[in-house]
Amino acid sequence: MTAIGIIGGSGLYAMEGFEQTEERVVETPFGAPSDALVGGTIGGRQVWFLPRHGRGHRILPHEINHRANIWALKSLGVRYIICVTAVGSLKEEYAPRNIVLPDQYFDRTGRREHHTFFGKGIAAHIAFGEPVSEGLRNLLYESAKQEGATVHNGGTYVNMDGPAFSTKAESEVNRKLGFDVIGMTNVPEAKLAREAEIALSTLAMVTDYDCWHEEEEAVTVQTVIGHLTANAKLAQKIIQRTVPHIPEDASWPEHSALDTALITPKEYWPEDTAKNLAPIIGRFC
Repeated sequence: MTAIGIIGGSGLYAMEGFEQTEERVVETPFGAPSDALVGGTIGGRQVWFLPRHGRGHRILPHEINHRANIWALKSLGVRYIICVTAVGSLKEEYAPRNIVLPDQYFDRTGRREHHTFFGKGIAAHIAFGEPVSEGLRNLLYESAKQEGATVHNGGTYVNMDGPAFSTKAESEVNRKLGFDVIGMTNVPEAKLAREAEIALSTLAMVTDYDCWHEEEEAVTVQTVIGHLTANAKLAQKIIQRTVPHIPEDASWPEHSALDTALITPKEYWPEDTAKNLAPIIGRFC
C-alpha cells in the first residue's frame, strides 16, 4: 500500500479521523530520526506522522537529522509527504494565520553535505527546477479553500539556518530579493524527498511578519506559539480532507526523479553504500 508521510508538530496526529495503529522506531544508516513514527489510517489510507523537532520540541532546526527522517519514511513505503511548518511572512498580504503553499525555494542553509543521500561512491544530481509536487500542492489548495482558509497557492520559501530569528537587515534583503516567506527547515526536506522519489508539498503556516514590519510586535517564541496553536486545528482539517484524494498509484514525475539523476554506473557502486541506500535506489538494483 502506498503510504503518506506527514512531517510537522508532535500534536499533529491528534486529529479526528486518524486511527492510530502503531509506533515504529526506525534505525537508519544516517542515525536516528527525530522521534518514533506514528502510524495509522485516515480515510482508509496508510499514514505515518513524524514530529520534526521531536516530541516536546527538543531539537533545534540545525540539529534535525533530515536524512534519517526521510530515509525512515521511505523505508515504510511513503511516496507522498505533506510538510506542516511555521514561517515568517516577508509580504504585507501574507498575514499571520494565513497559509502559503510554496512552489519555489531559496537555500541559505549550511551543512548541505547532510542534505543529500548520495556520495561515498554513488553520485547523483537531481533536477530541482520545480522543487514542489504540483499535484499535491493543488490538492492542498483545494482542501484549504474548502475549509475556509486564507491560502496563497505559490510563493518562494527562503530557508535560513536559525535558530535565532532574522535581523532587520537580513529581513529587508530577503524582501528586496522578492522572497515570500522564511523558515528554518523545509528545503532539506524537499531536496531529500526528491532524491527519495517522494512527492512533497508544504503547508506553510504564517506566524509572524519576521521583523521588517515596523507596525507589528517583534518576533518572539510566544507570538509564534500563539499563532501555531490557532493554526494546528486548521492544518489537521486540511490534511484530513486531502489524504483520501491522494492517488494510490505513485506515478507522478517526482516518483521517477532518479531516472535522469544517477551518474555512477551500477558496477562501480560500493556494496556498503548501495546497501545503505536500499530504500532510495532499490528499484535500480
